[in-house]
Amino acid sequence: MSGPRDIGRAAITLAAVGLLSVVLLAVIHLMTREPIHQAELKAERDALAVVLPTDRYDNEPLDDEISVVAPLWLSDEEPLIVMRARRDGAPAALVVHSVAPDGYSGPIRLLVAINANGSVSGVRVTKHAETPGLGDKIDSAKTSWIDGFTGHSLGDPPESRWKVRKDRGDFDQFAGATITPRAVVAAMRRTLKFVEIHHEALYAAKAGETLRFPDGPDMQPSEQAE
Repeated sequence: MSGPRDIGRAAITLAAVGLLSVVLLAVIHLMTREPIHQAELKAERDALAVVLPTDRYDNEPLDDEISVVAPLWLSDEEPLIVMRARRDGAPAALVVHSVAPDGYSGPIRLLVAINANGSVSGVRVTKHAETPGLGDKIDSAKTSWIDGFTGHSLGDPPESRWKVRKDRGDFDQFAGATITPRAVVAAMRRTLKFVEIHHEALYAAKAGETLRFPDGPDMQPSEQAE
């Protein structure tokens, strides 16, 4: 039968093991924090380079970021990052994180680069759970479908034709999988319209600032946020 002395020793041992575990976790965190941060920065730079060629700007977009809360436009209640690219101090492009909430298997996350003239520089799907062999054709590693947006704007084609062909629009759908491309095209249309209406505020905000836009695509012009 254990006495008070044995119980005390066990308690001290457990406390020592717990303290050692905390110290080890802290050391591991410190050792891995910087490599993880650098890996994340590299991933962001690689994604940025894909949607926006580096010869179009001379600033560092990753240091010129703002956060945007625009749930009716970008379909996320949480702040999303917008990077600003500039050349000689003038607006060159906005790189917007956006979401297509109505994918077949859930939300589809997008990275959309939009030139200062409103045309699409490039788009990539950054996260999705669409069906392999069907909806996953939005992934650039599977097909080049996502590149079909490059060079287009809300005037080319007209905004009313930013739909898949099945819905009398100008963008291809996939055989047996219309829901996925329909969701992406709709998200692209909303993102382009958001930038068209709010580009001045997006470019003018201070780096690190969070902007909130309560308006949305279904509101009348007089209802849109300033």
